[in-house]
Amino acid sequence: MAPHPRLRDSAFLKALRGEEVPYTPVWYMRQAGRSLPEYLRVRQGVGMLESCMNPELVVEITLQPVRRYGVDAAIFFSDIVLPLKAVGVDLDIKPGVGPVVAHPVRTMADVEAIPDLTPEHVPFITEAVRELVAELHGTPLIGFAGAPFTVASYLVEGGPSKDHARTKAMMFSQPELWQALMRKIAGISAAYLEVQVAAGASAVQLFDSWAGALTPADYRDQVLPHSAHVLERAGALGVPRIHFGVGTANLLGLMGEAGADVVGVDWRTPLADAIAKVGDRGVQGNLDPTLVFAPTEVMTARAAEVIEAGRAARGHVFNLGHGVLPSTDPDQLTRLTEFVQNFER
Repeated sequence: MAPHPRLRDSAFLKALRGEEVPYTPVWYMRQAGRSLPEYLRVRQGVGMLESCMNPELVVEITLQPVRRYGVDAAIFFSDIVLPLKAVGVDLDIKPGVGPVVAHPVRTMADVEAIPDLTPEHVPFITEAVRELVAELHGTPLIGFAGAPFTVASYLVEGGPSKDHARTKAMMFSQPELWQALMRKIAGISAAYLEVQVAAGASAVQLFDSWAGALTPADYRDQVLPHSAHVLERAGALGVPRIHFGVGTANLLGLMGEAGADVVGVDWRTPLADAIAKVGDRGVQGNLDPTLVFAPTEVMTARAAEVIEAGRAARGHVFNLGHGVLPSTDPDQLTRLTEFVQNFER
């Protein structure tokens, strides 16, 4: 299927490529989700992973924020652990907890037991992406996957962790096992992105939610090569790549080196500081997600500061510095979207 002609003029894709844009494009991490009443209605009584494997639901949930806010990109509704579930790892997403793995990875045999992902594991992804591309009428769709370190942490810890102690213990004391696990996940994440791009996604984002737990030296030696593998395979498909992590002020340059065209910046780092670290790359971000609870004029004043700072970058996509919080008023995000898109350049 030929790309929609409107994609050529997409401000979002132009910003990712570092081209001149008519305005700063905007989308929001977790823009589809618990803050939207329409999302809560369609998800009622349906588990998270079940939702992610239902093409009809994926299409509807992905489209909801595009309809409501008029954002410049949609992001594919999925979950960071879905590819593991698809290849047969025994896990579930427990409400209020997050992903929980029944049998955490402890041995080389555990790693070898995880199959590599193929398109045949995720036919529902191909179906959903194709339907979305048709329904979006030229609004770009962002494919997404979890980065190897973050996904490895779930597999090793057995669920969410604050200190990632088991993960780091494996990294430091069982280097061969660690490298094998990271290679396995990098292959799965890359294949997952390839499926989405083959079906029509126009860009990809690699989420390394827990990378901020690492020192720069450990990230460079133990993690970067595997994230680079994922981003290299995505780049070979000709789509721009965004790389985002939380609490990664000390890693922004390295995350760019891993192969990102655009580095996502969380709200803790001033955007000007981030731009100085990422080299000749674009940036994405980075309004504090809690500012949507402030008076509108306070929120928009801070958004203006972010937009102004972003002018110094090779390209800038406006976003929050992390995901939309569940108690966010959707009307406030509508006001923020309109403000960003109409801000004088």
